[in-house]
Amino acid sequence: MPSNQHRPTERVLDILELLSTNPDGMTLTQLSRALNAPKSSIMPLVHTMTSRKFIYQHKDTSRYCMGIAAYSVGSSYTNTKNALEFIQSEMKYIVSQSNETCQLGIQVRSNLLYIAKEDSAEPLRLVSYVGKQIPLYCTAIGRALLAQKTKDEIRALYPDGLTAFTKNTITDWEELFRELEQTRNRGYALEHEECMPLLNCAGIPLCSNGQVIAALSVCIPTFRYSEDKLQSIIRLLKESKAKLETYFQGCDVDLGSIS
Repeated sequence: MPSNQHRPTERVLDILELLSTNPDGMTLTQLSRALNAPKSSIMPLVHTMTSRKFIYQHKDTSRYCMGIAAYSVGSSYTNTKNALEFIQSEMKYIVSQSNETCQLGIQVRSNLLYIAKEDSAEPLRLVSYVGKQIPLYCTAIGRALLAQKTKDEIRALYPDGLTAFTKNTITDWEELFRELEQTRNRGYALEHEECMPLLNCAGIPLCSNGQVIAALSVCIPTFRYSEDKLQSIIRLLKESKAKLETYFQGCDVDLGSIS
């Protein structure tokens, strides 16, 4: 075993993997043989896993089987994976209707992290990539994530102040707070050439169980920008938000877990 791995933790995972492939369960003796480990070393792990409901022991056969807690963890991942696939289908629809690039992002400390992207077919379009991180305050998608936070929470994210990325970047705290208040009131965020020159974006938050979990944005190059196009994109974002948040109801969605 590599020196950086923890033996008891490995055995817990080994037990879960064994039971997941043996639907009829396994006895302690069978687990001991499969793991090539004495019963005395496995018993404390099995007791703890049973008390936490990751496994349970069948009364009649004494076999250990997968428990409800393991199912809950697996279902949470499945919910999140399915949610991401559904979001991406909506992103494709937005791009098909707007012919502009659509991105999905989450907050990682003071930054926006892009976790999905659908490109426009236009030869001249936003150049970005999944995994890119930029400060939240200078993008529409980031402001959609920031808008529900308090002023103190936002200031704490940027103790050294707000850095300019273009001549249009908002670097004054009070101006940023006014912009975030407008974002809250209208339900979406706007940004005009603040993160990158010649690029304008609209962003909208996505909520699950009353919490903002991510945001969507569409970016329009200045040479294709018009007020009519912006309003059309805002309508698309609002429609997708309504569909997605209906889908999220009753699901435990954590997009950060698969980023």
